[in-house]
Formats: sequence, structure tokens, C-alpha cells
Amino acid sequence: MNHIKIQEDTAGPIASRLLEIGAIKLNYKQPFTWSSGWKSPIYCDNRLALSYPLIRAYIKENLARTIKLNFPQVECIAGVATAGIPQGALVADLLGLPFVYVRPKPKEHGMGNLIEGKVEKNAKVVLVEDLISTGGSSLKAAQAMKEAGFKVIGMVAIFTYGFETAEKNFSDANIPLVCLSDFAHMLTQAAEQKYLDEKELIHVKSWRLDPANWK
Repeated sequence: MNHIKIQEDTAGPIASRLLEIGAIKLNYKQPFTWSSGWKSPIYCDNRLALSYPLIRAYIKENLARTIKLNFPQVECIAGVATAGIPQGALVADLLGLPFVYVRPKPKEHGMGNLIEGKVEKNAKVVLVEDLISTGGSSLKAAQAMKEAGFKVIGMVAIFTYGFETAEKNFSDANIPLVCLSDFAHMLTQAAEQKYLDEKELIHVKSWRLDPANWK
């Protein structure tokens, strides 16, 4: 069973919108350097979508619809810090549900909270992320919610790179993830809209096969 699913009806339109506003940037001649040290021909910053009201609304509505379709028993929305916080808050507001967010580590002063907000223990929670690479930080947030007594029933995200590592990590954690779009659909849109020519497409495609060693 695949633990990561792509919402097929939104995959192309979301990718197109992210390319349109420069939230997804493509450059294989001058690749981007990730915090992991990987060189990449793609850089994805979905936070830019928050500055475009129509696109922000489209993402919000489809994240909410995806949650209702896949996790109808949801009782609370949790945003994964930091980029998942605004998206999660927008979705929780639309669904009329409580909202909390998960820090990457406990706050170093005050109450020392790791989870901000107040929801009844055992509540059924769906986490909201903006971007999935390996899934490590997202699943760490999910584990924190579980340890705090919540029932994590799933996660939704705007975009995933589609790494096999992510599928394994979500499978090992037994947490289903549904994404509005992914790398494969983005490539199709990039080719159709002439963001990439045929040669560039081949180079960018090759990156996903072995991102750690891509040059």
C-alpha cells in the first residue's frame, strides 16, 4: 500500500500556479544548494503563494477539500512550523476546526511548549505541510503530536518531490499523506508552458533519480 497519494485533479493546476508566480524555480545551469548540501535544479518556496490572494484561496480550498475527502473524521488541524502554520490556520478556519501548531523543538522560554494551542487529548488530527522532501521534519512533528496524546490520522501537503525515501518514511510511520501536486506533474506543466526545453527537461528529470549525487 502506498502511503503517499497525489490528488490528481489538482496536481497540474497547482504546479502551473506555483510555476507562474515563481514559487517553483528551475535552473539546472546554476543549481540551488539545499540545507542538506544537495545541489538541485529546483527550488520550491510555497510561502510565496500566500502573497497571491486568488492562488492562496485555491490552495486553501483544495487542502480543505482533500482533508474532507480523505480524513472525514478529522477533529483538529495542526500546522507544521513554520511554513505549514499559515496554510494550516487558513484551512482550519475554512473547516471550522480547532488549530494548533508544532514547533521543531520546545520553546526555550516561557512555558517551553512544543505544541502551541489547546485541543482535547485523543483528538483526531490532520497535519498540514507546504512541502515534502524526505518527510523527516514532518514526521517528527507527527510523532510529537502522538506523544502528546493526539491521534494523527493523516497529513496533507501542497507539493512533494516524490522521493522514494519519503514513501518509505511515511510507510514506516504508518501515516497516510495526500499532496495537491508533485514533481512529475510539475515537469509536465514546465514542458507544456515552455519553462524547460527538451534538453533541460532531461537534466531536471535526472536529478530526482539520485539527488544526493546529481551534478
